[in-house]
Amino acid sequence: MIKVFLRQTPDYTHAASMIPNLLDSVLPDISGLRLLIKPNFVALRNAHLCCTHPAVIDAAARHCVERGARVTVGDSPAFGTAQSIAQAIGLPELLRPLGVEVVTLARGVCIKSGPVRVQVSAAALDADLILNLPKFKAHSQMRFSGAVKNLFGCVTGVRKAWLHARHGDKKNRFVAMICGLMNVLPPTVSLMDGVEAMHRTGPIAGEAFALGFMGASASPVALDTAAGMVLGARPERFPIWDHCLREKLPGADATALDFPLHRPEDFDATDFILPASLKPESFRPDILLTSLIKRMWLARFRR
Repeated sequence: MIKVFLRQTPDYTHAASMIPNLLDSVLPDISGLRLLIKPNFVALRNAHLCCTHPAVIDAAARHCVERGARVTVGDSPAFGTAQSIAQAIGLPELLRPLGVEVVTLARGVCIKSGPVRVQVSAAALDADLILNLPKFKAHSQMRFSGAVKNLFGCVTGVRKAWLHARHGDKKNRFVAMICGLMNVLPPTVSLMDGVEAMHRTGPIAGEAFALGFMGASASPVALDTAAGMVLGARPERFPIWDHCLREKLPGADATALDFPLHRPEDFDATDFILPASLKPESFRPDILLTSLIKRMWLARFRR
C-alpha cells in the first residue's frame, strides 16, 4: 500500500501551518541534502491562480531549511523566467529571510525519457531530492495537471514547446515521455496545492475553485490518483493516469492506496468542471514561433 496524506484546509494561512506535518510524513532525512523545490510556474499571465501559491512554497522552503537542507526554488516556465513569475506572486520577499534563491532551470542535459530524448535541467539532475509542488488544476490537453505533469517543468525552456510540436498526438509518445521523467530525475516527494484549485480549462486561463485540498506523497503517481478520486474521475479520462495504470506503475491503482488522514471522498468537488474534450497535444507552428520570439525578446531585455 502507498500512503497518501490528504488534509482539508479552509485557506492558505491554515495550509501553511500544517505543511510541516504533511512534509514530515513523506520526507526522508534531508539534512545536508541539495534540495530543489519545483513549483508550478507555468506563466506570468494569471500567475496568482495558475501557479503554486507563494504561501505553500514559503512554508515548504522554511521547513526544509529548518531541517538542514540546502534549498533552491526552480522551474522552467513556458514563457518568461522563474524569477519574473516569483516576483509577480510576491515570493522573493518571503524567501529572502531564508536565504533561498529562485532560479530558472535553463542549462539542459540530453537524456532519454520514455521513447524520446529530452533536455532535462542539469540543476534538477544534480539535486539530491526534488520537492515537487504541483497545482491541482484542469488542463486543456491532459484534462488534469498534477504531480506527474509538473515534472515536465524540469525540461528546459522552449524545448517543451518543441516536444509538443514534434511528439504530440503521436499515439502515446508525449505522455510516455512525461511519465518517463520519473525514472530520469532524482528521488521526488510531492506536495499538491489544491486550496484554491483551477477548473474549466488550463493550465493558465482557468477559473478558481475553492477545493480546500492539500496532499502529500512520496509517489507522484499515487498523489495524482488520489486527486482523480477526489474528482470522481475514471482513469481513461486522464491520459497520464491511464498510461500509468496500463504500465502498472505503483500508485496508479486506487485500491492500492492508503489514506492515513482525510480520504478523497471527504472533499467536495461536485461542481469542479473538467474540459469536455481535449485540445491536440501538438502545438501549431505559429505557437512554437511565438514562444521562440518571446524567449529571444526576454533574453535581450534581461541584458
